[in-house]
Amino acid sequence: MMGGWGMGWMWIWPTLVVLGLLALVAAAVLWSRGRPTPPRDSSWQDSSSARRILDERYARGEIDEEEYRRRRAQLE
Repeated sequence: MMGGWGMGWMWIWPTLVVLGLLALVAAAVLWSRGRPTPPRDSSWQDSSSARRILDERYARGEIDEEEYRRRRAQLE
């Protein structure tokens, strides 16, 4: 009836589905590689952050010099 033209295009849908799945997998891989992973030993970041907060509190006058030096010694 169709002269064979209908059967010639039957392969395009499975191909598009496979290409779509490959594109999704590729996007997921790129997305997961784009996110930075935290280092396993982040203790230096914790102390750096605590030191920054302590410095800010001292600069704002929330704690005096004695308290600042005592807490700073505890961080080191």
